[in-house]
Amino acid sequence: MDETNRAMILVLLLCVSAAKLAEGQTLDVCASCHANATCENKLDGSGKVCNCNYGYVGNGRTFCQDKDECQIGAHRICGPHTTCHNTYGSYYCTCLSGYRPTNNINVFIPNDGTHCQDIDECSTTGVCGDRALCRNLEGSFDCSCQLGYQIHNGPEPFNPHTNKAFCKVVDCGQPASVQDMVLLSVSRTTYGSVAIFGCAEGFVWRSGDNSSVCGADGLWKGPTADCEEILCGDPPILHHTGQVWNGSSTPGSTVTYFCKTGFYHNEGSNISVCTNNGYWTKPNISCKEVDCGVPRPVPDSVMLWDNIATMGSQVVYQCKSGYYNVGGGNVSVCTASGEWDGASLRCQEINCLRPVFKPNAKMLWDGTSRLGSVVYYQCEEGYYTRSQRNYSKCGENGLWEEIGLRCEAKCGPVPLLANSEVVWHNRSVVIHRCVDGYHSWRGSNVSVCGSSGLWEEAQMKCIEIKPPINHLFVINEKCLHWKAGKYEEDTEVYKVTYVGSRDYQRSFHDKRNTFLTSKADQLELCLNLLPFTNYSILITAVSAGFTATITTNTSLPAPPAPGVYYKEFETPVPTLRLRRSRNALDPISLYQVFVLPLEGIMMFDCSSPASLHPSSKMKSSTEYITAQIDVRHVGTEMNFTVGDGLHYGGFFNAPLEKGRDYYIILRAVSQWKTVSKSTCVLWAKVGGISYVLKVSSAASAVGLVPMIFLGGYIFIWFFKKT
Repeated sequence: MDETNRAMILVLLLCVSAAKLAEGQTLDVCASCHANATCENKLDGSGKVCNCNYGYVGNGRTFCQDKDECQIGAHRICGPHTTCHNTYGSYYCTCLSGYRPTNNINVFIPNDGTHCQDIDECSTTGVCGDRALCRNLEGSFDCSCQLGYQIHNGPEPFNPHTNKAFCKVVDCGQPASVQDMVLLSVSRTTYGSVAIFGCAEGFVWRSGDNSSVCGADGLWKGPTADCEEILCGDPPILHHTGQVWNGSSTPGSTVTYFCKTGFYHNEGSNISVCTNNGYWTKPNISCKEVDCGVPRPVPDSVMLWDNIATMGSQVVYQCKSGYYNVGGGNVSVCTASGEWDGASLRCQEINCLRPVFKPNAKMLWDGTSRLGSVVYYQCEEGYYTRSQRNYSKCGENGLWEEIGLRCEAKCGPVPLLANSEVVWHNRSVVIHRCVDGYHSWRGSNVSVCGSSGLWEEAQMKCIEIKPPINHLFVINEKCLHWKAGKYEEDTEVYKVTYVGSRDYQRSFHDKRNTFLTSKADQLELCLNLLPFTNYSILITAVSAGFTATITTNTSLPAPPAPGVYYKEFETPVPTLRLRRSRNALDPISLYQVFVLPLEGIMMFDCSSPASLHPSSKMKSSTEYITAQIDVRHVGTEMNFTVGDGLHYGGFFNAPLEKGRDYYIILRAVSQWKTVSKSTCVLWAKVGGISYVLKVSSAASAVGLVPMIFLGGYIFIWFFKKT
């Protein structure tokens, strides 16, 4: 029934009520109440009244219409954070998103105190995803990444319900290289990972931390270690010792200690080594002063000694009266070994034994050989005496006295030898000597008057002097030539000793010798002389006892070609490799890296002495030196990056231009003062343009790089592909 019909019925009811009242009948108020009204007693007790039910408004009789409670606002009727929903005759409330009713019933009327309270979304595990932190807000929440993680696919803070952002672990990438250090280990590159560094070879860790940690900002922090070059300095000085040291204080260097004169090595090691920590190991050598103690006695002798037994002290022995020394030296010396040494005398009772026999003389002797015994001599018939005394006594030394008795025959005039002169003669002996310009050749130089009265002439021959070694010279810096001055076809032994030194290498010393046996008159001997060395050569003819000396200097050779790995690159910053052997005789002083832009036919002069100073200009306007590296900074292998923008030996390693082609040439230089030699190799080709290289057969035989060597030049030419 609509409202119009209902109003008409109410009007009819009122008319009926009025007619009944007119007729004197009583009106029933409750019967006139609206369907949505309730009949209630009046407060003053005067009768009944019709009141609209809760949720309706009107006069209670003719109309009661729905009341819209929500029109006064959801906040006032439902409370904060709510939405009001009107119904016919009533209403209900719901909470906004992010809130929930306190009675946990989604639809409510706040007449029982129910209200909307904030929902703590962070109480739900994983609401923000892995490695994220949740923050509860009034009616909402947001998320942020934990330390060591960073936002991905969105801003921070984020809400996983509104975007696809999530937290991703921080990754620092590989640690960068650190000067004077090497990377020892790195397990991971994510946040909190640790990279361990160590000092490079030849350096020692003095202070700081050797670890690097991946930080929350994606950068490695550290290391702070201070690596210093290892130098041990001067070795320690020990009492009563001297040192044998070559002056080197790098790790592995050694110094040898020895006890000074008057002391001896009692115990302990005499070696000190420079360690990798930059310290000399402490030798424990003990040097004690030499003490030889009391000298040992010699039988039948008297000892003359001042009771001092240090090194160099002496004791003198004398045989007692009636004895004589038959053992040699009578002085003993305290030696460095702590022992008395040198005395070898033996004292023996004097006994002269049998007298000395004199040729052509009779001996008159009673057979006794005691001290003071006498023997007389008398020349036989036909000989005459050449002496002032003809007797000898047995002396205190146990020997018969020496007398100059000679029984000589009469042999006539002194004999003469060709090209000789007489040095001395008497009636029985003549001594000959070759005159100047001649020397004796075999045979005795003495003529003797024989018992037959005839001279037994000397067999010596005097021949003209010829130097055993003459016309000595050196060819090709290593081969000796000389002429042998010999007589007859005798075999001569030659000893050749050669000693080499270098002005630029004080510790260098080359001493060797060799022997040559030959009958030839013209001789040649080639020696294995080292390059760039000053040599003094001595040649001795052993049998003749003659020595000749000559000096020679070897030249500086061109250095060996560097061992490189040739490769073609398209990157403008290629890293190239060099391989070098550790050789003490390696003459290389430095390396130069040349950059040659590819422009038609090119000619590179390797033998031209390029300047070693960065300020000098090169002849070519296109080619340039990009790096100069001292050989002391090169190990057995070296990696070099062209175009890294750094300075090497004062030269700027300029970046290469993109789109251009280059050749990289490595030049090895040996130099000393004004002398310089060099060797070049083609190291790499850089660029993106394709060319066809034409290489000669000589270059192909090298089997390493596409280039041609002609008289110290490198020729390279190419044709662009069509």
